[in-house]
Amino acid sequence: MGYGDVLRGADFRPKRRLTRLAATKHIENLPFTTKSVIGARARIGLVVLASDYTLENEFKQVITQSGVDLYHSRIANASDITPETLRAMGPTITETASRLLPNDDLEVLAYGCTSASTVLGPDTVNDMLLIAKPMAKVTNPVSAAFAAFAAFGAKRIAVLTPYRRDVNEFVQVCLERGGYEIPVFGSFNEEMDPVVCTIDEDSLRNGIRALLAEASVDAVFVSCTSIRMMHIVETLEAEFNLPITSSNHAMAWHCLRLAGVEETVQEYGSLFHKQINK
Repeated sequence: MGYGDVLRGADFRPKRRLTRLAATKHIENLPFTTKSVIGARARIGLVVLASDYTLENEFKQVITQSGVDLYHSRIANASDITPETLRAMGPTITETASRLLPNDDLEVLAYGCTSASTVLGPDTVNDMLLIAKPMAKVTNPVSAAFAAFAAFGAKRIAVLTPYRRDVNEFVQVCLERGGYEIPVFGSFNEEMDPVVCTIDEDSLRNGIRALLAEASVDAVFVSCTSIRMMHIVETLEAEFNLPITSSNHAMAWHCLRLAGVEETVQEYGSLFHKQINK
């Protein structure tokens, strides 16, 4: 006889259950006090792509302040990045964001996809977030990049992306409509998120070097939340003598500043020494 046969033949009905309950003294409504320890300073919510391997890890590198907590909700998306797959996320942004701390507020709510923010429009994305959390300050990588460029005092931006050409066209048009000049635009031309997240430091450095060889700019923006470069921004800035930011880098800074966290964060580049331009 096997273990499963023993279980099927066992009688798990409680024995003398009512007698036991009657013999137990129940003390309910015990008094207690509360202390605001979870997100005591700020609660930041992130809508993260299901295919994203990078954003949460990079945010945790710089958002380490006591009382500042992060909450994540994953949004369904395709692993291949095309205008069609990016646009398909639009109808589910609000619902995904609403799963973050239901019936409670966030200080800041962010949507973590740069390319989709350019396809849908950054203001449209922010409006979708506000439907879910009307009291929150909202952002996305494009809005955050604009705030970063303003903090740098930069108007001429070199852009590096992993995207294919039709997605890049949305990115360039969106940045130009934001009032920025794009003298040079480079791409790795890779549409699969699981590949993008593995692009290494040397490739990023060489890509930036190739762009800067072609044009004089005020700053460099590396687009895509799957790109890993938070930990090398300061080194890259020293090497190229220019302000440099990325989607996660700019958005993490923007979330902190929108949440009222104004202190400097060391070792992550010049942006984390700046405040939002009023």
